[in-house]
Amino acid sequence: MDKDKTPVLGFVGLGVMGGPMCRNMAQKHPGTVIAHDVYPAAFENLEGTGARWAASLPELAEQSDIVFLSLPGGPQVEAVCLGENGLLSGAHKPDVVVDLSTTTRQAACTVARALAEVGVGFADAPVARTREAARRGELSIMVGASPALFNRLEPLLRYIGTDLTHCGDVGCGQVVKLANNALVFENTLALAEMMVVAERAGVDPALLLEGVSKGSGDSFALRNHGPKSLLPREFPEKAFPPEYAVKDLSYVLELAEQVGVSARVAKLAQSYYDATARNGWSGRYFPSVIEVIDRDIPLE
Repeated sequence: MDKDKTPVLGFVGLGVMGGPMCRNMAQKHPGTVIAHDVYPAAFENLEGTGARWAASLPELAEQSDIVFLSLPGGPQVEAVCLGENGLLSGAHKPDVVVDLSTTTRQAACTVARALAEVGVGFADAPVARTREAARRGELSIMVGASPALFNRLEPLLRYIGTDLTHCGDVGCGQVVKLANNALVFENTLALAEMMVVAERAGVDPALLLEGVSKGSGDSFALRNHGPKSLLPREFPEKAFPPEYAVKDLSYVLELAEQVGVSARVAKLAQSYYDATARNGWSGRYFPSVIEVIDRDIPLE
């Protein structure tokens, strides 16, 4: 592709995060944006943007120069990129694939190698922050790519994010994202535990949040998940459920094992979120872990 030409962007995965990300791209990109999802009804989220629909992955690849992915995890990314009816199965291949999903470092490197063999570039660019941040185009994006590819992608990633970090080569974006997610899950778990302890000891949980926010125990989890979810005990569906926390923590534990670290804190957090998913909060927002703590539900 001529690098001076406005690229045609493809976007695969119009879910909770992918939908608003694609919408931002379609509204801000001066060229064409083409979208695909396994559920065609998801395209309704792009109404009024000018985005076009592709009925299949080969059709999307046929028309796109740079394809962005927002998928549940590594297996889905590999299937979309390398599968029988995936992006490489048609006559035309995109120039670059950018994975905005959270996967393992190994999955990112595997896909990158396979794509490189057929002349397709790859960057892992997992995103962080909330669904509201995705709607506002204010995500944090952690990118694993060569310096040249990062520079090429940066203006496009600015459509969806305000904070970009070039973390190193392919796979490094996933390492930083997994660390980010593990810390959020662990902080939320610890905060939920202390809110239950404080309430039983006679302190209003709202006052606990206020007091700790002024001290060294302050955190993103306290200022966001505390007042918005833990305090009102509101755990909506179609947000980030405990099953996703279990999945991401399994990726963290896999990475830790590969580098010779026990990661006991991450393992404990995974057991709490697994219990949350198994005991009535499957599909609900992951801070519902406070219910497992408050009800003293066994982890096994």
